[in-house]
Amino acid sequence: MEVILLERIERLGQMGDVVNVKNGYARNFLLPQKKALRKTKDNLALFESKRKEYEAYNLKLKAEAEQMAEKMKNLSVVIIRQAAETGQLYGSVTVRDICDAIHEAGFKLERRQINLGQPFKNLGIFDVRLSLHPDVSQTVRVNVARSAEEAKRSASKHQKRQAEEAAKAEAVKAEAGKAEAKAETAAEPVVEETKSAEA
Repeated sequence: MEVILLERIERLGQMGDVVNVKNGYARNFLLPQKKALRKTKDNLALFESKRKEYEAYNLKLKAEAEQMAEKMKNLSVVIIRQAAETGQLYGSVTVRDICDAIHEAGFKLERRQINLGQPFKNLGIFDVRLSLHPDVSQTVRVNVARSAEEAKRSASKHQKRQAEEAAKAEAVKAEAGKAEAKAETAAEPVVEETKSAEA
């Protein structure tokens, strides 16, 4: 089915693009969510006449999403679950669980905005990407633990590990910079010698 997109949709197209999608995707998602119109002469004319309204509405939604992303910066939620000694959960942490935890943290979000490849089946700290708008995304840290105390311990270990990794990356970068500077200084005299030889 050919549709006219009313907003930018990841991996599909920009607002105003006419794209060919599967009928089920159009009927079950794009059309009911008012993200697209069926491609007809009337709808093309309607879109062109209301294009500025759609653009203004999308800009407003984007601004709201950017504000929300700024507020969610460094957001970390804790989900308490029972688990075996090996760290494997009795059950799993799903999109619904993450959505509920984010709601408890004071943010309104729909489940479809959470990009989770597959449910978490182990204890640990995971980064989950949220699509707040087609152009705005934010990452939230999800800490799955047996208790609040365990969550605090694993969060501090995780921060320590991240700091160590950042220090290592900085050291590698500094070494690369020194090596590059040495290579440049070693190359310069050779160039001068060849010039004098030519003269």
